Amino acid sequence: MKIGVQLHPQATTVAQMRAAWRAADELGVDSLWTWDHFYPLYGDPEASHFEAYTLLSAMAADTQQAMIGALVSCYSYRNPHLLADMARTIDHISGGRFILGLGSGWFERDYEEYGYEFGTVVGRLEALEAGLPVIRERLGKLNPGPVHGTMPLMIGGGGERITLRLVAEHADLSNVFGPPENARHKHAVIDRWCQKIGRDPAEIERTVLVGPEELERADAYAEAGTDHLIVTATSPFDLDPVAQYLAARQT
Repeated sequence: MKIGVQLHPQATTVAQMRAAWRAADELGVDSLWTWDHFYPLYGDPEASHFEAYTLLSAMAADTQQAMIGALVSCYSYRNPHLLADMARTIDHISGGRFILGLGSGWFERDYEEYGYEFGTVVGRLEALEAGLPVIRERLGKLNPGPVHGTMPLMIGGGGERITLRLVAEHADLSNVFGPPENARHKHAVIDRWCQKIGRDPAEIERTVLVGPEELERADAYAEAGTDHLIVTATSPFDLDPVAQYLAARQT
């Protein structure tokens, strides 16, 4: 089982985040993430908060081995050509460790405060579906392209009619939520979509976003078909549960 950490960029400082992702990278985590929002998602709605892609540039420069990305980028916030170029540039800063995580967006305050049209759930999903080939095309045109010639694409979300179909059609990684029973069900839906379109479901890495307490259920997640657990971390970024899991994984 791979292990990752998602650092929440709220109620914290850039210095604290940099110390946390450096420490996590030194521990040997497989992946490092932040989220793509403009305001806190819980707690004090006016707490400090920082933008994802600027943070990812610093994360790329500060770390050495973990894959990095936004879990997940909101497609609505950036022109798809620009997003592809930003991702490619961070991929080069990191030496080829960038995963382009994408979702259709959901946090209404972000849209209202920053002047984006919120629209409907279906409308945002349709925009994401239309943008995925645009991103792939732009990545193929950029000079230079991604470090390894291509870039892993993650799609986050559990919607079974559209989102998980898009996972089957386009993604290298999926991301859903626990508990293990929910993860098992969503993995099975992806498998069914893969069968419908003729894709090998083993090509898609299955990731699940969990709280640190869920590491005790890692075996259950693995049995449910999960490849990669991504653990949320809030300031002051206690990494002890992850360190304990990694130590046990090595025995």
